[in-house]
Amino acid sequence: MSRIDAKFAQLREQGKKAFVAYVMAGDPDYETGLEIVKGLPAAGVDVIELGVPFTDPMADGATIQLAGQRALESGQTLEKTLQYARELRKTDDTTPIVLMGYYNPIYSRGVDRFLNDATAAGVDGLIIVDLPPEEDDELCIPAQKMGINFIRLATPTTDAKRLPTVLQNTSGFVYYVSMTGITGTADAQAGDVGPEVARIKSKTDLPVIVGFGIKTPDAAEAIARVADGAVVGSAIVEKIGAGESVDDVLAFVKTLADGTHQG
Repeated sequence: MSRIDAKFAQLREQGKKAFVAYVMAGDPDYETGLEIVKGLPAAGVDVIELGVPFTDPMADGATIQLAGQRALESGQTLEKTLQYARELRKTDDTTPIVLMGYYNPIYSRGVDRFLNDATAAGVDGLIIVDLPPEEDDELCIPAQKMGINFIRLATPTTDAKRLPTVLQNTSGFVYYVSMTGITGTADAQAGDVGPEVARIKSKTDLPVIVGFGIKTPDAAEAIARVADGAVVGSAIVEKIGAGESVDDVLAFVKTLADGTHQG
């Protein structure tokens, strides 16, 4: 059983929904970013989604794009992002770590080398937004063979014909994008999300986690009531970008976690 599977099993036993927090590795700098990541489990985060900075993002709104720029300017690399996982694993062997980003840095490193290094570092899952199911032989299937979950995005435009293809090699959980467009723009609406989550869950036994447009504890709670959990990224990253202290960022994260767990 992977760390992701074990975490969701534990949450089900506790009657809780999952809170997933996204932060950009290396934002605003290596040391501060690492301190935030190390503090996430104690703030109630069930799964850590670690952004890999990339020069040409497609799905990210301005908030995440700026975080990536700050990280790259501070010298963050894929290797240093893997080092975050190694550092967290020195004190935490249970919180799942999911890398989220784009294929280019992985391709540049080499798939075999990357997967070996990611496994050794304690990475549990990948969300690679620019690799569709048609490219599963490229990274998805090799990753699964190494015991790393490959988590796929489903969206409002993933219709009944497309959904089976999206779910085919997905593992860990399904990430439902609550709206069309980019991160950090409109607000997610539980009334719209609920039927879509139910539609996906009718086709898979995997947990369905909802992200994009969740900015407050109340919103996280509302989404968690209709899904298996909530992802918050831009709202957290905004506070990091504004220069708030590590303690203040983590205190905000805890309010989001508490809201999700009440859902």
